[in-house]
Amino acid sequence: MPRSGKSPLALSTVFSLRSVAALAIGALTLGVTSACAHASTGTTTTTTSATGTAAAGTAASSLRLGYFANVTHSTAIAEVANGTLQKDLGSTKLATTIYTAGPAEMTALLGGQLDAAYVGPSSALSAWTKSDKQGLTIIAGAETGGAELVVDPSITTAAQLKGTTIADPQLGNTQDVALRYWLKEQGYSTTLQGGGQVTVQPEANSTTLTLFKEGKIQGAWVPEPWASRLVLEGKGHVLVDEKTLWPGGQFATTNLVVSNTYLAAHPQTVAELLDSQITTNSWILANPAAAQTLISGAIKKLTGSTITAAEIQRSWSEESVTNDPLVSSLSEELAHAVSDGLLKNTSLTGIFNLTLLNQELTKAGQSTVPTS
Repeated sequence: MPRSGKSPLALSTVFSLRSVAALAIGALTLGVTSACAHASTGTTTTTTSATGTAAAGTAASSLRLGYFANVTHSTAIAEVANGTLQKDLGSTKLATTIYTAGPAEMTALLGGQLDAAYVGPSSALSAWTKSDKQGLTIIAGAETGGAELVVDPSITTAAQLKGTTIADPQLGNTQDVALRYWLKEQGYSTTLQGGGQVTVQPEANSTTLTLFKEGKIQGAWVPEPWASRLVLEGKGHVLVDEKTLWPGGQFATTNLVVSNTYLAAHPQTVAELLDSQITTNSWILANPAAAQTLISGAIKKLTGSTITAAEIQRSWSEESVTNDPLVSSLSEELAHAVSDGLLKNTSLTGIFNLTLLNQELTKAGQSTVPTS
């Protein structure tokens, strides 16, 4: 079901290597990762744990969760804003940090500042491959769809892009990988330093909107609600809807990852995080109007920026929450990043562990997700 879009806050970064020892949890086989990007300053809030009986197993004293103030991170925004996550965590104290783009968020996770994070698949993949496949595991999906290339109305074909400047959230993030790969398919060269026939310029999404309105860039490949804001506020139009580039229009925009050290020590707390997501996604799909109101209000509190009713409605139609990380699509994400010169080809064995997710989905009476 179509529903929501996204609004990140971007920081430019290049990953450096970091190794984190791979750990095992009983019968769970963990894929591990790590990676470093230049550090990001995030807005951090701490919520005192709700009263109640602690769940069975080893409960963590705290859960430090990262996510974006984007519509494409609606699962995280809603479960924090309506208290579902804290309720499910019981005695575990929740602390949240808002990030602007995935590479910086992954730096925090691998640097021990976060325990779990909602993040784009390309950022998670970069962290995993550049750290000898150690440090984090993808344990669930969260969002599919909701990314578009919006350009100046005078540009109606790809052939008109030569010599233009196109923005995206951050070097190496999910939209950056998609933009560079698409441009290459159109016959354009780009460089990671901003050279080539089309200049790819990483910018914070709020800055991108301003630059687009001022005519200083000619377009941007961005997630929702920024694509909708470029269309409705910036008077741009969609040249490419990324859904049209994927089989069945399905591609992962946001996944849930967890540090392997945390997963090894506190599998029960991770299960509680998954329970909250499952409950929240079901509520979002069943109550779209209430969800839009909750999420747009929460984004305004987090960022001070107002998303209009028209913008969130358009965003909502562009994507959907999901628990499925779309495992089969990640190999294509990797192929795109390799083609872009951002990553080297590698086996993806171990990057996913969906055992806990499928266990909790079964408990909730919902269908499990494919593991391959």
